[in-house]
Amino acid sequence: MLDRDGYRPNVGIVLCNLRDQVFWGKRVNEHAWQFPQGGIKHGESPEQAMYRELREEIGLRPDHVRILGRTRGWLRYDVPQQWIRREWRGNYRGQKQIWFLLRLIGRDTDVCLRTSAKPEFDAWRWSDYWVPLDSVIEFKRDVYQQALTELARHLLRDRRRPAGRREGFQRREAAEAELRGTAAVAPAPDRS
Repeated sequence: MLDRDGYRPNVGIVLCNLRDQVFWGKRVNEHAWQFPQGGIKHGESPEQAMYRELREEIGLRPDHVRILGRTRGWLRYDVPQQWIRREWRGNYRGQKQIWFLLRLIGRDTDVCLRTSAKPEFDAWRWSDYWVPLDSVIEFKRDVYQQALTELARHLLRDRRRPAGRREGFQRREAAEAELRGTAAVAPAPDRS
């Protein structure tokens, strides 16, 4: 499904954890890292496509995440001719994307890269929000920069949420760190 200008509608997902680090997936059998993304099917809203792609690519359900924001409009990138399938040449220019910023409210262990018959990623990691984009394929870098820049305001607003709502996240994070054996972030119990 292409628009009249030759762009395929698509969603991009910036998933962040409680430390404001972002999810990076390594493409199967490649040394390229990227955010989850995928096409919008006919009749789907961008939000519906985002939840479908989230499930297909990294195994997360809607109850594992909270939407913090989305881009106001479409961000576009052109795909170099050598990357375009022969049957699409002449019609296809690239992708237009609505980007979503999500907060993981589930656990790291909820991430599963093997939920579809053709996995997109074979590894993943958390990285700083403003990670250098040199590991992203060159023709997507500008769109990544635009998306991160526009979505950053939603991340800042989420940090300013009332303390009571964030305390529950911090308690859960400390408990998970303790289970992983990295309890240095959790306060020591008072033994007096």
